[in-house]
Amino acid sequence: MRAVTDETFDAEVLEAGSPVVVDFWAPWCGPCKAIAPVVEELAGTYDGRLKVVKMNVDDNPRTPAQFGVRGIPNLILFKNGEVKEQIVGAVPKSHLTKAIDRVV
Repeated sequence: MRAVTDETFDAEVLEAGSPVVVDFWAPWCGPCKAIAPVVEELAGTYDGRLKVVKMNVDDNPRTPAQFGVRGIPNLILFKNGEVKEQIVGAVPKSHLTKAIDRVV
């Protein structure tokens, strides 16, 4: 899974040709670590139909602030440069799958 930064966010996410899930996380966040394997699995499941990237909120403060990210983990699904779904917290895989299926 690729990492994006404040500098690469527009090109990697907003201008992407397919829907994108951005996993906003931080190294010190326990729930972020708990949900990471599920996010990795979804990246494989939806390969070719969905792009999955991660953004470290500590290293990249501008983008999370722009999208109102206050709690992590925070997954935002973008399609055509617009926010379509936002999921805060470590939620079950089925919750993520339903959200992704609505966008993809």
